[in-house]
Amino acid sequence: MTLDLRSNLTGILCPNGCGKSNTIDAVRWVMGESSAKHLRGASMEDVIFNGSSSRKPIGLASVELVFDNSDGTLGGEYANYAEISIKRQVSRDGDSKYFLNGAKCRRRDITDIFLGTGLGDAVTRLLNRA
Repeated sequence: MTLDLRSNLTGILCPNGCGKSNTIDAVRWVMGESSAKHLRGASMEDVIFNGSSSRKPIGLASVELVFDNSDGTLGGEYANYAEISIKRQVSRDGDSKYFLNGAKCRRRDITDIFLGTGLGDAVTRLLNRA
């Protein structure tokens, strides 16, 4: 699924049960959330699709966020990148991987890139309301 948010102010308005909380959980998860409890689960394996009556279970969950950085908001070594991509994958065996612009990195690299931008604080505020 692709969710294109072209504005600085975006609202997700839908009926109950349509997946708003799943969207917020995905953002929180890809940005480094390590507590399954905060993602409404018992373990990180709970973020992986378990299947349904019409679809088989899968062995991997993956979320990627792509940020427009054409204005250079993210400074430092990423100031010259027009887009910044962060991605997280977890497999059923518990292997969790993070990627920054396609290169494997540490969780800390993901959280550090947003320090001072206000994005981490904005996501935290959003999550506390969900």
